[in-house]
Amino acid sequence: MRVVAGSARGRRLVAPKGDATRPTSDFVREAIFNSLASHFDLGAATALDLFAGTGALGIEALSRGASHATFVERDRAALTALRANLEATGFAALATVRPGDATRLDLPAVDVAFADPPYAFDGWSALLERVDAAVFVLESDRAIDPPPDHELLKEKRYGTTVVTLTSRRSHS
Repeated sequence: MRVVAGSARGRRLVAPKGDATRPTSDFVREAIFNSLASHFDLGAATALDLFAGTGALGIEALSRGASHATFVERDRAALTALRANLEATGFAALATVRPGDATRLDLPAVDVAFADPPYAFDGWSALLERVDAAVFVLESDRAIDPPPDHELLKEKRYGTTVVTLTSRRSHS
């Protein structure tokens, strides 16, 4: 697994052993950021990487020009990998790591929020209500119906992964 584009392009990212963490593949990450670019300018944006795992989504955002990223992860092995990846890519100074449960922590308002929870996750509506972001990038194994105050920008399946981009209507 590597950073796909930007200032840290080609840098290798580490992942914890086992199957507790399911990193987004390079192919899907590239597709996500290509789709995101058609709806949103990532330059100088702030990002939130929920259920961050290795931090691949937030690190990709930083590599492509985001000014800051907050990473939320509760698994200790994933946190170790995440911190190592931030150091290896040189983005530690542009990042805040928040150990804990993404569904319970107070979260900062951001420009773009990435959420890639375990596939069994079913708290999408509550999560989207809690997070203050202009654009959301959601990964799941199934289609996600955005809440009424969200506009569906794009939904696409990549193998077993469904990526949904939404925006909050009040930010439009």
